[in-house]
Amino acid sequence: MSRVAIIPARGGSKRIPRKNVTKFCGKPMIAWSIEAAKASGCFDKIIVSTDDPEIADVAEQWGAEVPFLRPSDLADDYTGTLPVIRHAVQWLSNHEVKVDYACCVYATAPFVTSEALLCGWKLIQQSGASFVFSVTSYAFPIQRAIRITENGRVAMFNPEHFQTRSQDLEEAWHDAGQFYWGTADAWLEEKPIFGEDSLPVKLPRHRVQDIDTPEDWIRAEWLFKAMQAETETQ
Repeated sequence: MSRVAIIPARGGSKRIPRKNVTKFCGKPMIAWSIEAAKASGCFDKIIVSTDDPEIADVAEQWGAEVPFLRPSDLADDYTGTLPVIRHAVQWLSNHEVKVDYACCVYATAPFVTSEALLCGWKLIQQSGASFVFSVTSYAFPIQRAIRITENGRVAMFNPEHFQTRSQDLEEAWHDAGQFYWGTADAWLEEKPIFGEDSLPVKLPRHRVQDIDTPEDWIRAEWLFKAMQAETETQ
């Protein structure tokens, strides 16, 4: 069975310019995703889908393939993951590259590990699910979330749970934003990822960090360095 890692990495990042190729803990951000994919041993090909020649050059330097430049209409601020991966799978198919499974690995996920990718592969292969993706738990019960009203006061989203003990509330999970294994057909059909035909790979919260702002970046580097230091002392 042919398995391909597809790393989407457009050039137009707004909040952190050139985020995909800016150095994170000594390497271009995208290099961490490429290296995790390589170390997993899961993939016949690791390709990067980008519209940006500089990102393409960096990706190739770190061992990925860039067989095409992504069309501009799939590289704006509003294009989601599904059409980008669909385009890549379709392009490969049109160029006689058979794809049975494709794994979208985000370029800005330096916390992704080869072990988690391998776990995802085993799960999708054994289960027959359309998608398998990384999740982590919320640190606080979402049923007790509050909002700030227009007049500056507070209100509960679920006031019926005001008296409910935290330990009695169902645990909630969210997308960890690292990887999404899917069958080629599921990507081509653009099936919803968050659906009943998907399964989770559960990650501990300390292995998950969104990096959307400069503040996120600083926090992520501190956490990443701390985990590296702990690993080296073991």
